[in-house]
Amino acid sequence: MGLIEPKLFVISGPSGAGKGTLVARVREQMPNLGLTVSATTRAPRAGEVDGVNYYFLTDDEFSARIEAGEFIEWAQVHDHRYGTLASEVERNLATGQSLILEIDVQGALAVKERFPHAVLIFIEPPSLEVLRERLIGRGSETSESLELRLHTAESEMHLRDRYDEIVVNDDLDRATEELIAVLHRHERN
Repeated sequence: MGLIEPKLFVISGPSGAGKGTLVARVREQMPNLGLTVSATTRAPRAGEVDGVNYYFLTDDEFSARIEAGEFIEWAQVHDHRYGTLASEVERNLATGQSLILEIDVQGALAVKERFPHAVLIFIEPPSLEVLRERLIGRGSETSESLELRLHTAESEMHLRDRYDEIVVNDDLDRATEELIAVLHRHERN
């Protein structure tokens, strides 16, 4: 029996769909699942730590890393850039464990082009109205950024058919169980 190849799972969906919460809950139950830390040009939110939640980079630092070819994907999302460093993916996959990336929809599609065997999983909110309530509940959105995020979410939801799996986050416990089942099913294949 040969070695099992580690899987690259990509979790994405609209802002406010609950990706971060679901990934955190899945990792509690699947602690061997690797997780990369993304880079961003946005400022840290309350409680976020550099190198843990994100690598917080200046615009110049981010641009220099793009020029050096250090990102497997990066995207402009609203007013900031986000990206996944190739070194983070390579470091995690080298351990032989499967890896989970939590990135935006544009980034997920770019990863699939570079890693065709990656498993793309779309986290979908139950509705745009629920998504609006979740974003308002964050307390970090201006009316302009809220409308921009909702418009972007609507566009992103039209791309869900390009994903291997879709998990609707209508109930956190049920969605967590479904996401874990999806990961286990793909790890066996």
